[in-house]
Amino acid sequence: MKIVIAMMQHETNTFSPLPTDLDAFSRVVGLQKPPSDSQAIELFGDADMAFAGLLDIARSYEVEYVVPIAAYSEPSGIVNDDAYNFICKQICNAVKNGCDAVLLDLHGAMVTESYDDGEGELLRRIRKTAPNIPIAVALDFHANVTLTMVENCNVIDGYRTYPHTDMRETGRRAAQTLLDCLEKGVETKICWQPLPMMVHMMMQATWHQPMKDIMELAIEGVNNSDILNASVFGGFAYADIPHVSLSVLTVESVNSNFGKYLVSQVCAMAWERRYDFIYKPLPLSKSIEKAKKINTYPVLIVDHGDNTGSGGSADDMSVLAEMLKQGLSGIIVAPIRDPDAVDQLINCGEGNEMTLTVGGKYSVPSINQIGCGLNCTGIVKKITDGCFTITSPVQTGLKVCLGRTVVFDIGSATIVITEEGWEPYGPELFMHGRLIPEESQFMLIKSRVHFRAGFESVTNSIIMAAGPGVCSSDYSQFNFSRLPKPMFPFDKKMNLKI
Repeated sequence: MKIVIAMMQHETNTFSPLPTDLDAFSRVVGLQKPPSDSQAIELFGDADMAFAGLLDIARSYEVEYVVPIAAYSEPSGIVNDDAYNFICKQICNAVKNGCDAVLLDLHGAMVTESYDDGEGELLRRIRKTAPNIPIAVALDFHANVTLTMVENCNVIDGYRTYPHTDMRETGRRAAQTLLDCLEKGVETKICWQPLPMMVHMMMQATWHQPMKDIMELAIEGVNNSDILNASVFGGFAYADIPHVSLSVLTVESVNSNFGKYLVSQVCAMAWERRYDFIYKPLPLSKSIEKAKKINTYPVLIVDHGDNTGSGGSADDMSVLAEMLKQGLSGIIVAPIRDPDAVDQLINCGEGNEMTLTVGGKYSVPSINQIGCGLNCTGIVKKITDGCFTITSPVQTGLKVCLGRTVVFDIGSATIVITEEGWEPYGPELFMHGRLIPEESQFMLIKSRVHFRAGFESVTNSIIMAAGPGVCSSDYSQFNFSRLPKPMFPFDKKMNLKI
């Protein structure tokens, strides 16, 4: 048996000003282009990612496999057609060259210049190349699943955790299901139902309500029936496309009939709890006032409006400016993406003083936001290559390369400035810059939920700060024109029969 294993990972924020070209699918791992074959396996094959899980199962079956491409990008704006078509062509050509099955690590929320449903179009192209080829797909929990995806593969399985601590395990589940079914001659069917709900990402964490019971009900359905896989997808809201939704999906034998009932059960629970998914942030100044009253250090302040993990530029300095305005000190900040500042500070040299504006290089026309930088004077404390290995529970084992990196001490705060953007899953980047979280009074990062897996062990106090940005929790700032109607929570009086 010969299997094609590939990855195409991108979560598209259609409001983001950040371009997504082919280079974007390799920069965060320090390459010029997306890797393939042995290089892809070396980079991603032992990290906590679905790609590694797909490899694990393929190896356990001792089958021949090829890796035509492993394309991974941090979330950003719409993917350009050249990049998308290149990635698809690599995968489809590998299928065309002959194989018995396809295992894919996809996100489920990719939008391109020509396609609202990047993953669905890829699957359609694969099926056009090889109409009867068995396909298994591992999807991100934030996938906006579509009928095209469902109709063009045999197995779909999604992350069961947010923060995503089971990515590798999800790959294993997806691959195991498909290869078991092929070995036993079992034909599968997928039952899927989307709900017209835009579920706020700050309320999607699977370790607390309202999502906890919903996910557990789906998992229990797998454990107590003939259902092979069951997934709940929270969806990704920062996309102005016609298929944003929370959805529920099962995979089972064509001879089984449990899936439809479980999908209905889970959907009914999600819809009943729809008001619990509404998130109302504190005004920024109030959040910092709250942080200022805490005297058990370090306090973690999380800017969730400008998070690279949802397509933000990670260079808006509004939250740090407010912290300094209110007199906070002992602050460490990481990372701020500003290649220009990095270049200037490296030319200045370690140990030297410089005055410059950090951040604020990206404005966001889609929400009428002007970039907010911080003019400051400080000392260049350290210059590094920005490369480190993730040891936190999300993407554990992945080597990240954020380009040239500078640690800049401005007195009340020390800022880690990088050339590339990254959502800090844990304190690795602070430690890479020789900053010790436990010795700070305040840590400032840009994240939403993922940080909890790696940072909760180093702080007892977490303050969520609603900074401005393309990931703002205030959906009224976004001009959604293509969402299906009615859509909760925009249409709160809508009725739905499940």
